[in-house]
Amino acid sequence: MNTLDIIKSTYEGKTAEENGKNLQKHLSENINWTETKGFPYAGTYSSYKEIVDHVFSRLAAEWIDYKFTVEDYVAVKNKVVAYGTYSGTYKKTNQYFEARVAHIWKLKNNKIISFEQFVDSKSVVDAMKEEF
Repeated sequence: MNTLDIIKSTYEGKTAEENGKNLQKHLSENINWTETKGFPYAGTYSSYKEIVDHVFSRLAAEWIDYKFTVEDYVAVKNKVVAYGTYSGTYKKTNQYFEARVAHIWKLKNNKIISFEQFVDSKSVVDAMKEEF
């Protein structure tokens, strides 16, 4: 698999579980996974378990139909950018959102060594706020 195919496999599986398995298979043991500052799950995580615990399991538990719809990819050597739109409904508020997003991936020896998220966090945070 080339770099682009590896990253596509983490988005384009038949199920979220398949995407997760592909991600886990291609992650380096020395991953540096960063969710952007201001995003509800912000932080830098260094293992698949940390990513699942702090990001994926929370997204699955707290949102209805949370997803990233990839518009396109840009691949150059060992880097891939996936960009598109996040969307979903926050369970506690029943508020729907859409936000533009880009993911920057870096690979070495066909292993993902870095992930960095850029997202318009305001619309996500606004969907999580309860109105009084």
